[in-house]
Amino acid sequence: MNKQEKIYIAWHRWLVWSALVRQLHNQWYTNLITKTHTELDLTNTQAVNDFFATEKPEYVFLAAAKVWWIVANKTYPADFLYQNLQIQNNVIHAAYLYGISKLLFLWSSCIYPKNCPQPIKEDYLLTWPLESTNEPYAIAKIAGIKMCQSYNRQYNTNFIACMPTNLYGPNDNFDLQTSHVLPALIRKFYEAKKSWADHVVCRGDGSPMREFLYVDDMADGCIHIMQHLDPTPDQNQKGDIFVNIGTETDVTIKDLAFLVKKIIWYEWNIVWDTSKPNGTMKKCLDVNKIEQMWWKATTKLEKGIEKTYTWFVQNLS
Repeated sequence: MNKQEKIYIAWHRWLVWSALVRQLHNQWYTNLITKTHTELDLTNTQAVNDFFATEKPEYVFLAAAKVWWIVANKTYPADFLYQNLQIQNNVIHAAYLYGISKLLFLWSSCIYPKNCPQPIKEDYLLTWPLESTNEPYAIAKIAGIKMCQSYNRQYNTNFIACMPTNLYGPNDNFDLQTSHVLPALIRKFYEAKKSWADHVVCRGDGSPMREFLYVDDMADGCIHIMQHLDPTPDQNQKGDIFVNIGTETDVTIKDLAFLVKKIIWYEWNIVWDTSKPNGTMKKCLDVNKIEQMWWKATTKLEKGIEKTYTWFVQNLS
């Protein structure tokens, strides 16, 4: 990427957007374009086309998506499918129409099959059934990567994709009604400590295993991929245009809860609500492909949680 050219970061989550902006600035990319949902509704085709025609970005990070937790996915499946398809269709097609040099599409590990072999290789996409609790979201994101593959084949575009594992860090969503597991645990243990509660209730039985990636590592990996991945015609024909970003190290939700408990210095008990769903039992990404591109995550889980908790206390507590 040319450091002087315009870079548009299409976003709906402060977590990912703020990390991308931090890392791009750290690497001296300063000509950044960002728009809030109020300023630019990415589900509005005309608004998106007008934006690309006016701003003429050279590079695009497509990180925008409607993202929520298991209960929300089950309650609003039509919203997740429709809105995510609209966002992707509008941005990817506008990127083609207005001739941008390169687009990076960020997706999520939930698009991989529910029970595929571990660690999960990029080749496992669409080889087994999806997890039913987030199927509409996953189908939308799979459609997005298929769009990137198809536009490369038909129009010779340079659209690539990356798949970060579960993200956490500063500017995460800590709302207990809508947050993912790690920020939810941070909030629960913090509130319990503050109120002297004698226990914290955690969802499920704690047995599922999850991999977590500090969001600044994710942003650094995305920039690295943008700088180093340019699919060949053969790769485009095979659909080999996407890369996992992760640590290839996972932890049980139970061990994660005890780690957060230790970091926050909460001294009482954890109660597991086994009436709540566990979701997919194991999800760890194979990162051999990105490591062959000479990139590796550097933030250890305990250190990342400590940094996230410090940010939470300073900004949201």
